[in-house]
Amino acid sequence: MAGPPSLRVIIVGGGTSGWMTAAALARLLPKRCQLHVVESEAIGVIGVGEATLPHIRGFIEKLGIREADFMAWTRGTFKLGIEFRDWGKIGDSYVHPFGTFGRGKGEVDFHHYWTRLRSAGVDLPPLEQFSYGCMLARANRFDLPASDPEQLASTYGYAYQFDALLFAPYLRSIAEGLGARRTEGKVVEVLRDGLTGNITAIRLEDGQILEGDLFVDCSGFRSLLLGESLEEPFEDWNHWLPADRAVAMPCRTETSVTPYTSAIAMPAGWRWRIPLQHRTGNGYVYASAFTSDDDAAQALTRAVEGAPLADRRQLRFRAGRRRRSWVRNCVAIGLASGFLEPLESTSIYLVQQAITALVELFPASADATIERDEFNRLIDLEYDRIRDFLILHYHATQRSDSDFWNYVRTMAVPDSLAEKIELFRRAGRVVKYREGVFLDASWIAVYVGQGIVPEGHDPRADAPDTATLVQAMRALHGEIAATVARVPEHLRYIDRYCPMAAAA
Repeated sequence: MAGPPSLRVIIVGGGTSGWMTAAALARLLPKRCQLHVVESEAIGVIGVGEATLPHIRGFIEKLGIREADFMAWTRGTFKLGIEFRDWGKIGDSYVHPFGTFGRGKGEVDFHHYWTRLRSAGVDLPPLEQFSYGCMLARANRFDLPASDPEQLASTYGYAYQFDALLFAPYLRSIAEGLGARRTEGKVVEVLRDGLTGNITAIRLEDGQILEGDLFVDCSGFRSLLLGESLEEPFEDWNHWLPADRAVAMPCRTETSVTPYTSAIAMPAGWRWRIPLQHRTGNGYVYASAFTSDDDAAQALTRAVEGAPLADRRQLRFRAGRRRRSWVRNCVAIGLASGFLEPLESTSIYLVQQAITALVELFPASADATIERDEFNRLIDLEYDRIRDFLILHYHATQRSDSDFWNYVRTMAVPDSLAEKIELFRRAGRVVKYREGVFLDASWIAVYVGQGIVPEGHDPRADAPDTATLVQAMRALHGEIAATVARVPEHLRYIDRYCPMAAAA
């Protein structure tokens, strides 16, 4: 029997989101779509350096890409988590790891046992020191996780830090090799059906008209199709996430090439540090209501560790999302759908999740009401839960040294977040979801790292006798330290596994 007809898919915009979409559809749905990417080299891309979440490893694998080749081409480094400096108080530092605390084998989550003993006056190291992933990051070491779940080295994951300006061309070569077409040009008109409101075609600056059945908007902040043509409303979250600008500048690496991204709190926002094989990416994400562009640029220049490698770049944005990401026969992916600042490296994750949902819900025709509704439910859920997690970082602070920190510390937060905070504060409970990116260990790392220590614990953590529990804790702490000491240094591992490609 013949399958569903092949749809003409027009992707408007290249860059990371456009070529990720093209490569995935070409690889995973080769018989379901005829792919055509329209992009203009005259339109810049938002490529200031990318830090990612572990989910990208699955995406790379599905595309049939060898990890070492990908990292060599994009001059990537490994990422075990994110270091947060000066967030709870000036002088504080903690790591949000891509892994668990403890071994993950107890009746309840490890932090309940740790809380029980601390509350009883037992002198224990900080919670972070019971995470193998955190301690690897702190020691600037890396190795691939063990596949045996019985081993301590199986309790963490990893992601990548890479050059975004090299990522899109790499994916483009894959997509075009799989049959995707590319047309250079600017879109000057979006043509729509007068009865259905569906997009029928786009007109380019040179007069060329490209017809399609399904249109994917990867046009960035402009949201050319979904926002401008279909006029889908934008939900503004600036009152919760007031950072609305960034200034970025790469520099020579003169300190450690760390296996983690750093997020260092600043008077009106925060500064990122992303170490790659050939340079270090830096940027200051700030709220324009609390500092000027010039002051932010000067603060970044003073803070970077080495000689600048390019001029500073200024970016403007708004936190929030379109009310719906799939409207009629148009699917928005990436910045055209919404934006959440890069504090937890979720930008590429959101692109990937949208692509995954589109592949799984790919329609048989432009009439796809059920598929649209489910896609929008999934994407809205991702945005909303990430939003709450980002707000937590700002709100859970004791800082009062600037107007910005006073504002975020005292602002009203969404009810969904207020309930999560109270549940953890009372008894260390973490709201568990089947869907969404950040699981228990992520929330626990930020809660405890920024001073929200539970007043109580799960009563099941009282089962072991105190002496046995203390002995097990100290044995685990010693095992983590000893195991970490045997792991190669981060750069040494990279030099052996994936040194950057000379032609990149």
